[in-house]
Amino acid sequence: MALKPGVYKTAVLEQRRLLAMLEERPISKPVRFVGGADVSSSMFSKTGFGGIVVLDLENKMKLEDSAVVKREIDFPYIPGLLGFREVPVLSAAYGLLKIKPDVMIVDAQGVAHPRGFGAAAHLGVVLGVPTIGCAKSRLCGEYEDPGMEKGSSTPLNLDGKEIGRVLRTRTNVKPLFISRGHLVTLQDCLTVVMSSLTKYRLPEPIRLAHQLVNEFRRINT
Repeated sequence: MALKPGVYKTAVLEQRRLLAMLEERPISKPVRFVGGADVSSSMFSKTGFGGIVVLDLENKMKLEDSAVVKREIDFPYIPGLLGFREVPVLSAAYGLLKIKPDVMIVDAQGVAHPRGFGAAAHLGVVLGVPTIGCAKSRLCGEYEDPGMEKGSSTPLNLDGKEIGRVLRTRTNVKPLFISRGHLVTLQDCLTVVMSSLTKYRLPEPIRLAHQLVNEFRRINT
């Protein structure tokens, strides 16, 4: 997808406008329903597949609801601006849910982003819901490796400020990069992610959303 003149500058300005709406505050009610959100698309594809699952933490993480969509993407692939590709797809899936999650874990960065506004933060602001960034790799910042035991974590810092945590979600496996999205604190993020773990590296909501989206994409391409 060709980059039209002015697209980058316009998107960065819009990203900054949305960033001003980002709120850090404790989740306002007990968390029961946790969502997992994931998008699958090729780097230069004009088609995106997005899915959200909703699990019940009070009922052994039973799958209570899910939605998956195929949508055309009208924004080019630009590192640091992936929210403009992914958020419209996930917003469409969110609109189909019968049970809205109390908080969503998103397979994306939250504030652990060069401009402090990754796709997880972007989604939260657009929908007005609590979101958590849960990424498999670092986008920015410096850190020391956490201990090898499950639950070990270390700060992810950028310019002397903690922007997230590097969390070991399973003993002796690579850690994940956890950061705030919207309407949460970093401690909320760690608590929810740890509560959503099973025997896998990925939190169960993200793992199931990834499976859902990839199976849907396989059938629909």
